[in-house]
Amino acid sequence: QVQLVGSGGGLVQPGASLRLSCVASGRIFNIYSMGWYRLAPGKQRELVATITNAGSTTYADSVKGRFTISRDNAKNTVYLQMNSLKPEEPAVYYCNAIAYYGQVPANYWGQGTQVTVSS
Repeated sequence: QVQLVGSGGGLVQPGASLRLSCVASGRIFNIYSMGWYRLAPGKQRELVATITNAGSTTYADSVKGRFTISRDNAKNTVYLQMNSLKPEEPAVYYCNAIAYYGQVPANYWGQGTQVTVSS
């Protein structure tokens, strides 16, 4: 099992920055990738960014150039630096980890952290 604890959300004005953190614990050596998804009211869950244990990253087109995902392996932590936040981006941001047990994948989720963008 893998446990994820996300944090760092808050209320910011448009154009401001936030950094989300996600700490993994448990069977972390089985983790293949970690990332962030977001869920806004009335919308489907959206992938924001992911990073593999090799350091490969993916981003949603809407956040490219503004958001950066990184990881600190020594701290078992993944960060999402969000710059130039837009008014349409408030959502609950969920940390995600994909782990493999042999050939069997498993999906894990953190508890979510609220990001509000409002003037």
